[in-house]
Amino acid sequence: MAYETEDREIQYCFPAINSSCIKGKHSRHEYNIMYVFFSLLSAWTVFLNLLVIISISHFKKLHTPTNLIILSLAVVDLLTGLIVMPVDAIKLIETCWYFGKSACGLFTFILSLIISASLSNLVLIALDRYVAVCHPLQYPQKITTTKTLMTICLCWFCSSAYITALSSSNRRFDTSDTTDVCYGECSVTMSFTWTVTDLFVSLLFPSALIIALYLKIFHVVHQQVKVINSLLKSGKCVLEVSVRRKSESKAALTLGIIVAIHLFCWLPLYVFSLAGSAMSSVIVNFLTWVFYINSALNPLIYALLYPWFRKSVKHILSLKIIQPASSLVDMFTNYHS
Repeated sequence: MAYETEDREIQYCFPAINSSCIKGKHSRHEYNIMYVFFSLLSAWTVFLNLLVIISISHFKKLHTPTNLIILSLAVVDLLTGLIVMPVDAIKLIETCWYFGKSACGLFTFILSLIISASLSNLVLIALDRYVAVCHPLQYPQKITTTKTLMTICLCWFCSSAYITALSSSNRRFDTSDTTDVCYGECSVTMSFTWTVTDLFVSLLFPSALIIALYLKIFHVVHQQVKVINSLLKSGKCVLEVSVRRKSESKAALTLGIIVAIHLFCWLPLYVFSLAGSAMSSVIVNFLTWVFYINSALNPLIYALLYPWFRKSVKHILSLKIIQPASSLVDMFTNYHS
């Protein structure tokens, strides 16, 4: 689609280059609104996820296996707000890629790594809750802080290795070699083999695994609730077991909401991206930013559903964390979450 100025002259991203892309047209007012909006969104995402990272990192009582996975997911969301959002906002507003071919490849690599790492963290969350709910007696032995930390590092390494293989084999970052891409556009093509491979690795397998684990979790929770209710009706004292099961069920539900929202924001983008050029750029941009905005939603979910997060944020914003021994404060006091 050709955009023209008021005097009917076409604007190009790089006027001195014959193969330059055509530049989109925005009024100065539109430019200002879009830059302010995306800047605030990016800053808000970074700020919220910094609160999550500082909370879990600083307070020793929060150094649990589940929270370490939440910390890893917060790092992914932080990188989204710090790197991906600003760069993609400039690309969206200017309708041109001004940063060169190498930066295009690097940006695509980082974006792909973020998507892969976030999926890995969602799988870890599902596995963690599965063991906690379905095998509660084995959880302290199977899921330790050290094992979880090593698993998180392994997931990041595997994600990096996979994206490196994906980018170096058949994915073309050098847009100058393609005849259907103009100068000033950052686009990526992928061979059929890698498209099918990525379909299984990035969509079918992790999604199926997560859904299967959570179906099992909620089935077990439903069965446990029925057993506890029958024991209560018979007059037996099951207070301690009931509280523990309630806590595990609440944690599973909370993290299940996070996983569900993430999949809801990500799956439409991935599925529609398979359509390639057949998709409208407006729809692709909308779904892309829905996925990005998910990075700002996760901390809000923690704030709504985790009392320990609200308490830790109060300590951070009031600067109580700079006090001696502040890291030893119990964030779970008076809470059962």
